Amino acid sequence: MSKKIMVVDDDPHICKAVKLILNSEGLTVVTAGNGLECLAKLKEEKPDLVLIDFFMPEMDGMQLCERIRKDNGLRSLKLAFLTIAPVEEIGERKLRKMGVIDYIRKPFDNANLVERVRKMID
Repeated sequence: MSKKIMVVDDDPHICKAVKLILNSEGLTVVTAGNGLECLAKLKEEKPDLVLIDFFMPEMDGMQLCERIRKDNGLRSLKLAFLTIAPVEEIGERKLRKMGVIDYIRKPFDNANLVERVRKMID
């Protein structure tokens, strides 16, 4: 069975690009355009990994992580950031405390994205 990745980004071009790249590697990708849509989809979808943008309207990536970690049914999800924000802005220690397992900077190299996603889900 194919591993499932959820991409949460308010930029539809990023969602589409990541979906095309990961689909071509045999992975299933679902997308959400914001944190609220992500939380709604997580009621039905059971992804192996959630890739989250940091800068999104209404609910930023850190707020989304906090909501996921407070939900007993979602708390064990693997979370990673896929964002343009420098890690210093978010705080590496805070990310580790939230259980964020990786941090991929945009723009990303396609091969590196695939390699890091595979490492996170295998």
